[in-house]
Amino acid sequence: MNIFYNKKGVGDTLLVRIADADRDNIEVEKKGDAARIYDKISGKTAGYNLFGFSKYGVVNDSGIVKNNEALVKDINDALEANGFEERLTFDGRPDFVVGFVKEKRPHPDADKLSVCQVDLGSETVQIVCGAPNVDAGQKVVVATTGAVMPSGTIIRDAELRGVESKGMICSAKELNLPDAPQKKGILVLGGDREIGSDFFAQ
Repeated sequence: MNIFYNKKGVGDTLLVRIADADRDNIEVEKKGDAARIYDKISGKTAGYNLFGFSKYGVVNDSGIVKNNEALVKDINDALEANGFEERLTFDGRPDFVVGFVKEKRPHPDADKLSVCQVDLGSETVQIVCGAPNVDAGQKVVVATTGAVMPSGTIIRDAELRGVESKGMICSAKELNLPDAPQKKGILVLGGDREIGSDFFAQ
């Protein structure tokens, strides 16, 4: 779940993205201050727009809003007040985690891509990576599915040249870290970082 708020640019509207949806199949159901965006074929909710959100909760961030239990409660209170039965669940897992590259092999159909098996602590995911310096045995920073990069890009599950990829191994530049090197390559971490931990919490 991704949450956005920009009072100056958009107005007092909280934007909640839950899942991707085909734009050709989008429908909107509006009740009071809330609008549900959903896929008309599957019926699954893609997100909500909550208008006049300051009546329901306080948001101090502008742009990408950090998710927390109190904010999710305010969102659910707003949905209930406007007649929607769906309730959102707080997911406390970090978006940017320390991962360990367990295995690296060449992509079968692209010379400059590698297929990596990356341990995130709670699970192992497959990530296709184009960095020249990625290798097995490294600790790296992984933007998990649904993470919002500093550039505003949302990380989605993808298929790169026929191979599934879940998440992204990040460079210092992509993470917008100070003094990030300009040359191409992922950020390789020291050995004391705990696998599965929140990269930005340390």
